Amino acid sequence: MSGAETPDGLPPLGAVIASHGLAARKALGQNFLLDLNLTRRIARASGPLEGVGVLEVGPGPGGLTRALLLEGAREVVAVERDPRCLPALAEVEARWPGRLRVVQGDALSERPEIAAPWRVVSNLPYNVGTELFARWMEGPWPPAWESLTLMFQKEVAERITARPGSKAWGRLGVLAQWRADAKVAFEVGPRAFTPPPKVTSAVVRVSPLPAPRFPAPARALSRVAAAAFGQRRKMLRRSLAQISRDPAALCATAGVAETLRADDVTLEAFCALARALEAEG
Repeated sequence: MSGAETPDGLPPLGAVIASHGLAARKALGQNFLLDLNLTRRIARASGPLEGVGVLEVGPGPGGLTRALLLEGAREVVAVERDPRCLPALAEVEARWPGRLRVVQGDALSERPEIAAPWRVVSNLPYNVGTELFARWMEGPWPPAWESLTLMFQKEVAERITARPGSKAWGRLGVLAQWRADAKVAFEVGPRAFTPPPKVTSAVVRVSPLPAPRFPAPARALSRVAAAAFGQRRKMLRRSLAQISRDPAALCATAGVAETLRADDVTLEAFCALARALEAEG
């Protein structure tokens, strides 16, 4: 396929990767998407993009970046850690002057400013995806972003959308459902990537609520959930001992049975435990 046959007139993604020697690096959590039809589907999963800014983490050679621009994003701010990808992204920037801003750096530390309204749309690098998601959910609320449309390993997507009592119920589900509605938009098989990962991936769409479902301090909620699910087979009176001087009293203050295990603790109960932990000081 020649560049003229692609929707944006740029070379096909496979040719871009070959010409710039962009072999994906496992240490950076890289798995590149080659199918522009698929990347456009991911872009559309975030909703109409006309007039909307987008934060993209880990653009790599620019497959999703190109799709976001083709779908009408006002501006894409792409944070890329790997300097090898910058020349390929520069070609996309030249094709869409004034609409792509590339920031070289680590997404865990970079905080680029984007004019409202803006969304996050990313095929997240596997090694930072869950940490970034937790940070977005723990931040000030309501958030500056309108929505998150993110590619994860299917297992992580299931944890984000899990319900209490399920095997996938955990810290990510607590944080996501405390402040947002989260759903899996669609799954993506390994063959869509280069190199193909060993697992299926899934795109998750997260829409923030105007206010949390139950009152709770974000940091305390994250600590309680991490402690409880870190030892999920133990009762709360044991698992919460790592963060509380008196976990039995903590549970009593929250009105939550100390004999429960993390899998059976509801979102409302986790929020009550977080408030009790905050009060404990």
